[in-house]
Amino acid sequence: MIAKLFAAALLVLPAAAGYALWTGSWQLPDRWNPWAPLRIEEEPHWLTRHKLGRLGREPALCLQVLGTAQMRWAPVPDRVTGERCGLANAVRIERTQMHVGPAFVLSCPAAVSLALWERHVLQPAAALLPARVVRLEHFGSYACRNVNHATAGRRSQHATADALDVAGFVLADGRRISVLRDWSAEGAEAAFLREAHAGACRFFDAVLGPDYNAAHRDHLHLDRGPWRACR
Repeated sequence: MIAKLFAAALLVLPAAAGYALWTGSWQLPDRWNPWAPLRIEEEPHWLTRHKLGRLGREPALCLQVLGTAQMRWAPVPDRVTGERCGLANAVRIERTQMHVGPAFVLSCPAAVSLALWERHVLQPAAALLPARVVRLEHFGSYACRNVNHATAGRRSQHATADALDVAGFVLADGRRISVLRDWSAEGAEAAFLREAHAGACRFFDAVLGPDYNAAHRDHLHLDRGPWRACR
C-alpha cells in the first residue's frame, strides 16, 4: 500500500508543480531555477556550474552578473591580436576585494569565476591562517602564446584572456604566501594554498599547480576553457 502511495505521489507532484508554474500560483525560486541568472553572493550549489556555462554563450548576461561583483573593472574592446589570439567580451580588472598589483585583462566568464573563487573559497580558507587576504600576486593573464610557451601546438587559454596565473597572496598582517615557497612546506600556509587550489576547481575548468609539472611550480594556473582538469 505504501509503495502504491509513493508511486502515485511521484506522478502527481510533478504535474501539480507544473500546473502551479503555468498558472503563476507558484514560482520556482531563482536559486533552483536553471534559467535565472547566476548570483555571485549566493552559496554555490549543483546548478552553479550550469549557470556559469551560460555566461560564455551570453555576453550581455555575463557583464550583468559581473556588475554585481565586488570588483572594479572596465570593458575592453573586442579585437584580434594574432593568429588564434584575441579578446572577446573581456574586461580589465583593476581591483577585486583585494588589491591585484598590475591590472590584468580577463574574459568576462573567467572574471566571474574569479569573483566566485575569492568570495566562496579564498577568503573562507584564510581562516586557516588566520588573516584576511588583502592582495593577490599574479604573473598575468593575457598572452598570445602556445601552451607552455611551445613553438608549436595548441594555443594556451592565456591567448584569449581566459586564464590567470596566481603567484601568491599578501595577508592583512603583512605576511606573504608564495606558491613557490609554501606549497610543499608544512603548516597553515601550505594548507591554505591547497584549499585555494581545490576550491578553484569548483569554478574554473582547468586548475594546475605545482603537483602538475615543473612549469607550474611557482603558480596556480586558473582557466575557463574547453578541458576539465584539477591537478
